[in-house]
Amino acid sequence: MSIADWPAAERPREKLLDLGPKALSDAELLAIFLRVGCVGKSAVDLARELLQEYGGLRQLLEASQAEFCKGHGLGSAKYAQLQAVLEMGRRHLSATMKEGDLLTTPSLVKSYLSAQLRHQPREVFAVLFLDNQNRLIAYEELFYGTIDSASVYPREVVKKALAFNSSALILAHNHPSGVAEPSQADQRITQRLQDALNLVDIRVLDHMVVGDSEVISFAERGLL
Repeated sequence: MSIADWPAAERPREKLLDLGPKALSDAELLAIFLRVGCVGKSAVDLARELLQEYGGLRQLLEASQAEFCKGHGLGSAKYAQLQAVLEMGRRHLSATMKEGDLLTTPSLVKSYLSAQLRHQPREVFAVLFLDNQNRLIAYEELFYGTIDSASVYPREVVKKALAFNSSALILAHNHPSGVAEPSQADQRITQRLQDALNLVDIRVLDHMVVGDSEVISFAERGLL
């Protein structure tokens, strides 16, 4: 039976419009994205198969183009469409962060940094540059590699902060291992950056470490 023959309250699109997106399962949300199924399968049936094949919604969304296009009913057009949707989500978060004091919305900052860094296969050290009202001026990825051995230059962070006329900033990096627990090296580089930025009256508000399923805040841990 096709989705068009289902009761209206059970059709994913109608259900979303009536109850909101949070009421839908992963398969129902994916079915709306797919739009159509294939011979003998509704879009929801196909979505369930894809989720099982890839191991879940996140794995599907973060698959490379080659991996994504292997899925039944998927291809380069769907991959491009998906990337556009994901990028719109990231830009929406960025625009929202520019409207208010980030100190009052730590969950928003964590969501944004997770969207930017969680999927990275190597360590990326990034900075959120803020104005004097703690609103986002810019997000910049500055250093790449293993933070233990790859250089993180305080001088470069200071130069960028001054160029943006930033009054404060939030440091961030990811742990590709998936474990967000801060290391001794993370704490050392944070102290070095704080010392350098204090010389030019720029505050380090936080350092957030992005893992697979959580983002740990140095400020919340009392590490700053």
